[in-house]
Amino acid sequence: MDKKLAQEMFDNAVHVGHRTQKWNPRMKKYLYGEKDGVHIINLEKTSEGLDRALAFLEKLVSEGKNVLFVSTKPQSLKLVEEAAKSCGMPYVVSRWIPGLITNFSTLKNRIKYFVNLKAEMASGEFDKYTKKEAAKLKKIIDTLELSLGGVQNLRGVPDAVFVVDTVRDKIAVKEAKVVGIPIVAITDSNSDPTVIGYPIPGNDDALKSLTYLVGKIVASLNKARKAQ
Repeated sequence: MDKKLAQEMFDNAVHVGHRTQKWNPRMKKYLYGEKDGVHIINLEKTSEGLDRALAFLEKLVSEGKNVLFVSTKPQSLKLVEEAAKSCGMPYVVSRWIPGLITNFSTLKNRIKYFVNLKAEMASGEFDKYTKKEAAKLKKIIDTLELSLGGVQNLRGVPDAVFVVDTVRDKIAVKEAKVVGIPIVAITDSNSDPTVIGYPIPGNDDALKSLTYLVGKIVASLNKARKAQ
């Protein structure tokens, strides 16, 4: 493993897992050991997983396909939203939308309603309503923005999903598995990597670790987009 890369990962706490009592035994082969009651993730495995995931994502995006970014982890909401926007990808933060993947055909009508309502407001058509009616519609837009804002340009189920925390967002993982959509995810010591197609063993809690790993993914996606 490249020493510079290993040092970068170490400096960004990518190797720090959860306390040993919280581990998932299925992560055993990705762990280096433990220190002071905390599991240490094997950075060689992280490097291998990251390379494999990036190669997959670059190929996907070079074919004009998309990746849905998912994270409802409080400390990562802004990071993930900005990351997805910076590479033109859809995203879900704050709360997972039930049925976004498994029942998209129904949910797309809600998305269409939201998009049309925003367009109506932007064009000045709200002027035909009373102040009370316009205020009510504005409130609906604000509410839908929180849940659907990141997926308003999604025209069908995503081609792949990138999940920051597979334990917290297990419903997103489950929906993707049901439909057969490839999953790229950061897998901490408490995760189940066997349900993830492209696991990236790493710390999914520390912001600097997330910033580092998400940054690698964004750079890779933008590289692929520019090469199109």
